[in-house]
Formats: sequence, structure tokens, C-alpha cells
Amino acid sequence: MHPKIKKRVIINEPASLANESLAATLLAFDGKAFVKRLGNTPGVYRMLDASAKVLYVGKARDLKKRVGSYFNRSALAPKTRALITHTRNIEVTVTRTENEALILENNLIKALRPRYNVLFRDDKSYPYIYISTKHNYPRLTFHRGGRNKDGRYFGPYPSAGAVRETLNLLQKVFQVRQCDDSFFSNRSRPCLQYQIKRCAAPCVAYISQSDYKQSVKHTMMFLEGKSQQVTEQLAMRMEQASHRLDFENAARYRDQITSLRHVQERQHVDIDQRNVDVVTSAIKNGVACVQLIFFRDGRHLGDKTFFPKVPKDANSGANEADVLSAFLPQYYLERAIPNELILGHDIFDKALLSDAFAGHAGHKVHLATNVRGERRRLLDMANVNIEQALNRHLSSSGEMRQRLEALKEAFNLDELPQRMECFDVSHTMGEATVASCVVFDQDGPRKSDYRRFNIEGITPGDDYAAMSQAIQRRYKKLKRGEGKIPDILFIDGGKGQLHEAQNVLQELQISDVMLIGVAKGVERKAGAETLFVGGVEAPIKLAPDSSASHLIQQIRDEAHRFAITGHRARRAKARTTSPLEGIEGIGPKRRRALLQHFGGIQGVERAGMADLSSVPGISRDLAQRLYSLFHPDNY
Repeated sequence: MHPKIKKRVIINEPASLANESLAATLLAFDGKAFVKRLGNTPGVYRMLDASAKVLYVGKARDLKKRVGSYFNRSALAPKTRALITHTRNIEVTVTRTENEALILENNLIKALRPRYNVLFRDDKSYPYIYISTKHNYPRLTFHRGGRNKDGRYFGPYPSAGAVRETLNLLQKVFQVRQCDDSFFSNRSRPCLQYQIKRCAAPCVAYISQSDYKQSVKHTMMFLEGKSQQVTEQLAMRMEQASHRLDFENAARYRDQITSLRHVQERQHVDIDQRNVDVVTSAIKNGVACVQLIFFRDGRHLGDKTFFPKVPKDANSGANEADVLSAFLPQYYLERAIPNELILGHDIFDKALLSDAFAGHAGHKVHLATNVRGERRRLLDMANVNIEQALNRHLSSSGEMRQRLEALKEAFNLDELPQRMECFDVSHTMGEATVASCVVFDQDGPRKSDYRRFNIEGITPGDDYAAMSQAIQRRYKKLKRGEGKIPDILFIDGGKGQLHEAQNVLQELQISDVMLIGVAKGVERKAGAETLFVGGVEAPIKLAPDSSASHLIQQIRDEAHRFAITGHRARRAKARTTSPLEGIEGIGPKRRRALLQHFGGIQGVERAGMADLSSVPGISRDLAQRLYSLFHPDNY
């Protein structure tokens, strides 16, 4: 309960009802008589059913008038009629102000999740970008949770994907490290991030501390929306380096300026360094949707879409303004609030919400409706997004969304996974090893993003090395900007394969990706899998009939299908191709001469060095290569 709420009054039915039969109790609630005992004070009321379960929580400036409106009207909306039909008791909490009532209502809705309230399925916390400014070589990283460490926090961002996209972009331009401090302090050589030009390698002093701090400063300026000033400073430093004939650094500044200008071209939506959220709602086919667009320091940080739960028998009574009005306090009263919210609908309690938000945020919060000009353009953008989001939601498989919801609950995720990938390895006794990567999003399989990897240069049958090579090849490309990093990475295998994946991701400094190893049971039956989660010691087993288990099986089976199809194709090709075709210096003529001389490939395999070099056109060097191909242990 909010600390300012001093007085709590519970008004229940007369005590004499407690001794009557259940049937009599169900018929005895007299709403009009109950309202007579209420005062004209602000507060919160809770409607309960026969089992004392809370059906609805509401706030009121005047409890007597608000609660009385349920029983003194002849024409009620279908939602309200259904609510009153099931109500058997009402509890009331009196507060000093309507603002306090709003805060208490929000807390009770979150705690009780009443059936007849519009419910927002909250995520746990905002994701931020964090810079550890107290370190000699500050780290740039993803952050979620309490902001209690020394350093700078930038955000909040609408999703983990938006943070990863920004971090990837910052790595390309400024090359600030993202590795953790223990990894940084124990390096004796640069990691892969340096090789792919995503880090300046301060761990081995490849960049001076002053130059590195300048890169950190430019990074923070960019995150503050001052990209133009960064470009101007880089241009000045490029000219200074050119005058000093330091052409290497001048070229580096030039490349940074080019990258920044490319970013500025992409950031075509800006609002003059203001902090603004655009919030609108829509209802279609009984599905409610809320769309948020985030702007911080004038930069468009991304969008977020929510599908609040509306009462099942209230579709004809709820409208867009009701959904928006219910959503706003549930979402913002526990979060950092920008200076302005542009709303898609005019809500009846706008002034009350503005005061409550100002008290919570510590600054004035303007709620703008019926906007024009630039604000109208932003709202139109939100309306286009919400229409598309609703259409996608309604056209997508309900089964897929149910499975994603179950997966979120099973692994206590902050939000529904937007993208999932799964790796599998297939071979026959080490021959023609192929690794597969399949991709699923909220619409199911995304086959255009599937990839196969022909594994080379490992000990035949070494599944760990094959898995490591495939993941490294996949995510090296993603770190270069050729694709998207997933929210969840499934590995077909147990702790060993999971450990290999963890090592690769640490080397590439990819964080905030949940790793899950899917180990088959002893009998290798679907539903009997053991799951190993990265960073969690104890294995997890889901119920065989769990929707989350079904989704993991679907993804794992698709990865297996894609891997084995690729393996069979590669094996078939290898078995119809002569081994001689892979040897440099042996073309069609020499190949034909060898086969004719020894009567086929088996004769070539059994031949000694002297025999091979006796064939016309085969030098001693070629003979040595041929012999080592078929007798690797003897040469």
C-alpha cells in the first residue's frame, strides 16, 4: 500500500448474513442498501464473488457516487451487467486523495489480477545500456535491473533486441570493449572482437588510455543524441592527424565519420532531443493492443507492442480509451516517465494521471491528445504500427503464441522471445559432417534465415568441435552486422555442447542470449528431454504435455531434419566424386592416366610411392601428396 494512505475502512455485508445458508447469501446482497453506508470520499473499491475472490478493482473520487452508479442505472454495458451478476460483496478502502486511490488501484490490480479489469502482462524491468565510467578502460554493456552501480545508464530501451542492435552499432563505430572485467584483465593477446574490428584491444594496450577515453566520450555523446557534434569532433581530429602526416589515424577517423553518417541517415525520425513516448491503443476482433514508440534525447529507440488481457465478456463494453486509461498507470507508475506522453485517445482521467505521474517522476509530465504537426506525424506512425501488429497477431497461429507464453513462464523470461535459433550436428561415423542452424520467430519457422555449415578441419566424429566451429562461423557473421542475434539459443546436446557454445559466445562477447542445451533422454523419447540452461547448475525437466516442451521439441526436430538432410546430400555428393578431384595439380588428364594405369581408384589407393611416380605426368611431389592422401598414418 502507498505510504501516504493513512486510513483503511472495510465495509462488508451485515454480520447476520454469515449465519444464513449459502443460497440465501447469494441472493441477499443489496447494492443500493450498501451504497447508503458509503461516504462521499475518494477511495478504492473491490467487488468480490461468492468465494470472496476479487472480480474487479476500481478507484473513485466519490465512492458513494461511483459505486452507486452500478446499482442506480437501468442501462448498463454488458461488461458491467456481468460483473454485477457475479458480485456478492464489496470491500472499500478510503484514501485521502484521488491520486492516492489511483496508486492503490494500480497496486491491487497488479497483485490480485481481477477477472474484470484490463490486465497488462508486465515485463520485469527495462533494459538499459551501461557504461562503467569509473574503470580505467570503461566497459559498454547490456544492463537490466537495479541501477545501483557507478557509471552511466542510457535508455530505457523497448526491448533487449533494441539494446543489442545499438550495442552492435556502437562497436562498429567506436570499438569500445563489451567484455566483462575478469575476461579483460586476463588477456595476453587480442580476442576475436579485435580481429573483426569491433574492439580497439585496450586489454593488450593496442590503444592509449587517452584515445580510448575519447572513444568512450564519443559513445556517450552519441547515446545522448549528440551524433552531429561527434561527427564534427571526429572531422577536426581527422584534419589534425592529416596535418601531422598521421595517415593511419586519419583513415580511422574517416571510417568512423562514414559509419556515423550512415547511422544518421537511418535515424530519419528525430524530435529535437526530447524525451517522448507515443502511446496508442486499438481493439480488433476482441483483441486489445497497445503500441509504444520511444524517443530519448531525440533518438528513436524503437517500438514495443502489448496485448493486454481484456475481460472475455466485456468485448462489447470496452473501447480503445478504456484500454489506454487502464494501461497507462499499470505501465508507468513503476517506471521512469518521460516529459511528454502523446496519447492516441482522449482519456477521462487525463488530469489525474498527469498529477500522479508528476509526483512519481519528480517532474511535470504532459499528456498530449488531439495533436497536430510533428506530434501528429509521430502518432500516425504509431497508428500504422498498431494496425500491422494487430493484423499479424490475428493472422498468426494462436498455438504458436500459446507455446511462446508457456516458454516465457517456464524459464521466467522478461518478455516473449522475438527470435530463437537451434544448432544440431549430423554425420555418419564422422563422415561428411554438417551443422544446421534453424530460426524461429513469433510466427514460427523463418526458413529464409536457416543456414548449414560444412564442417572441416576437425577430428572425425568430434561433435563438440563441430558445434564450436558452426556457432563461431554463424555469430562472427552476425557480429559483423549480417543478421540478428537471437534471444534464445538452443543446442541439441547436453552439458558438453552447451559448454562449447558458452565459450564461443564469451570469446565473441555476445551477452544476454539465453543458452539452453536439449539432451535426449535414455530412451530418446519426445518429451523426456533434459534441459541445461547456461549459468544454472541444476538441469530442468518440463512436463511432457507442456506447451513449452512441445515448442522446444518442434525447434529441435526442425534443426535435426535440416542437419540430416544437408549431411545426406553432402555424403551422396562425396561418394559420387573421385577423391583425386580434391588434389591440386591433378587435372582430368592425370586423373585418367592414374585410373588407367592402376585399373581404378582402389589400385591407386594401394600403390606405393615408386609406383605412383612411375605414371607419366606424376612427379615425385605429386606422388607424395597422393600417397599421404590415402595413407595419412604412414606419411
